[in-house]
Amino acid sequence: MNAGDVDPLTLAIAPPPNETPAQRAERESAEAEALRISNEIDEQIRKERENERKKKRPVKLLLLGQSESGKTATLKNFQLTYAKREWIAERNNWRAVVFLNLVRNVNNILDILTREMAAASLPSPDYIGSSDESSEDINSSKPRLKFKEKHRLLKLRLGPLRRIQNDLERRFGATALEPQFTSVTTAAPFGSEEIESSRQTSKEFSINSRNGWKSAFEKIRATRAAARAGGDANALRRLQEIDDEIAEVIAGCREDMKAIWEDLTVREMLSRSKSRVEDSAGFFLNDVDRIAVSNYEPTDDDVVRARLRTLGVQEYKFIFEHGRTAGQEWRLYDVGGTRSSRAAWWPYFDDVNAIIFLAPISCFDEKLAEDRRVNRLEDSFLLWRSVCECKLLSRTQLILFLNKCDLLQAKLQRGIRIRSSVPSFGDRRNDISTATRYFQQHFKEILKQYSPAQRSFFVHLTSVIDTRSTAVTLGAVEESILRDHLRRADLM
Repeated sequence: MNAGDVDPLTLAIAPPPNETPAQRAERESAEAEALRISNEIDEQIRKERENERKKKRPVKLLLLGQSESGKTATLKNFQLTYAKREWIAERNNWRAVVFLNLVRNVNNILDILTREMAAASLPSPDYIGSSDESSEDINSSKPRLKFKEKHRLLKLRLGPLRRIQNDLERRFGATALEPQFTSVTTAAPFGSEEIESSRQTSKEFSINSRNGWKSAFEKIRATRAAARAGGDANALRRLQEIDDEIAEVIAGCREDMKAIWEDLTVREMLSRSKSRVEDSAGFFLNDVDRIAVSNYEPTDDDVVRARLRTLGVQEYKFIFEHGRTAGQEWRLYDVGGTRSSRAAWWPYFDDVNAIIFLAPISCFDEKLAEDRRVNRLEDSFLLWRSVCECKLLSRTQLILFLNKCDLLQAKLQRGIRIRSSVPSFGDRRNDISTATRYFQQHFKEILKQYSPAQRSFFVHLTSVIDTRSTAVTLGAVEESILRDHLRRADLM
């Protein structure tokens, strides 16, 4: 055979000529070790590729709960914690929302003041205020409130805020309006039969439902972009003038806003009418000095606390910038929480990784805004039960946020008794630790009784407007959802 006919690969792998048995054993041992290392590298690459394949499937998280339970604030905490660049880019958009919340706080007080001043002017010696609460809740021995000329002047000087509120509500559309009534009489207008029979038609409708702060901001940005694209300098200047005028009017009312909020007669009036404006979402009257200035810029905490109502279902896509799921796409679904909005939830139950259910436990003595006959805590219990017993969610991880613990503690410190609104609470200690244990146990018992199958379940005591503590909670949530997400991918 000629040298040119020899296969070069054969020559390369052939043992050396005149190889001794010892040399052969050493060579074969080295080759075996090299093969082992190569196989380990191949296995590691395979595992990394498999993990990447699993990660490519987005993590889907659904936020459920009644209106003003903290769903949108939780969503904003996710963005603040895991998608900071996007958060910073959007932060200044919330300036007008904070302004709207602030002037609405003031106008709500002015509405009550106008009503009470009119009632106080009546010649009835039995006047105790025009509250619509039942007589047993009002102490008829309380003296007549004495409104003075300064209250009339405050109403007059704060009058321009009504126009500012109307202008801002027009800007944000339906998201700026709060529900006043509903014809829906059930806590959860969805069920297995409806899900299976109407899945396709309703899902198409729900996906097109885009009414929330995301859509509101997109609309505002589109208006400005259209003006810039068209080279309409006058339109851009007019938009800026409107923003400047709103800030100037609010800044001009700063001292009067402080005065009406700090006035002792007004505080007594609010107490008698059982109006706890400081417990409501989007309350900023304690921050008037900082916010009512022409150059105000929202802080992270301001954005989390700011209130815009969610209608329908909003989808938010984040690429997590850090954490265990860095580089992973998360899809969070924020839903409208009023009873009339809940029928739109169930198309999103399919293929969701986890549900965060927010139950505001401070609301044990409050009624639904859309149905004043229904206790808010009872509504949360009924809604939780419906989620637990839904067969489509039987394998979905449930995460329960017992939210607004800060407001619960404040109520208990004011001497409000839980058993007055929740008779089953009985003679237990009226403190925060006893109350949270009691509510947590009740939610656990509902899950145990009504869930069609065992599933992962986690409980967190939260105040989602506290961004620092919520970031810690979200870290635990991310870890539990990641484990379940990877387990699901293994089963596919």
